[in-house]
Amino acid sequence: MPKMTVAELEAFYVTHFPQLGSNHFKIEEVADGGVRVRLRYRDLHLRPGGTISGPALMALADSAMYSLLLAMIGPVALAVTTNLNINFLRKPAPVDVIAKAEMLKLGQRLAVGSVTMFSDGDDEPVAHATVTYSIPPRKGKEG
Repeated sequence: MPKMTVAELEAFYVTHFPQLGSNHFKIEEVADGGVRVRLRYRDLHLRPGGTISGPALMALADSAMYSLLLAMIGPVALAVTTNLNINFLRKPAPVDVIAKAEMLKLGQRLAVGSVTMFSDGDDEPVAHATVTYSIPPRKGKEG
């Protein structure tokens, strides 16, 4: 069962990452073991050739995994990415991109997830990432 709802995650981001605003990412769903996050299309996400850039997709994958981790363990601001491996599968259309993240392994210190990304309205994935997060030790527990 998730420990944070969509509304709680959004409030967390407003407090801890106010520079993001609500113009980039939209958490659409939190479910047991998964989240869906939307990268809102902006011209700044485009690269030459009219496709969504790799850095925008990497940011989406990272944000989706962070949202999933927080949803599962609660508000831990200092959890950090330790690895992100991405495969670009198809040219993403210049539209919103939807990320579906699922947890592969959640331990005490590391979390590993899978993020599949789709152009809005298309069932074929445009990219897939595996992301690892380091979870800081909880207060009162030794490392």
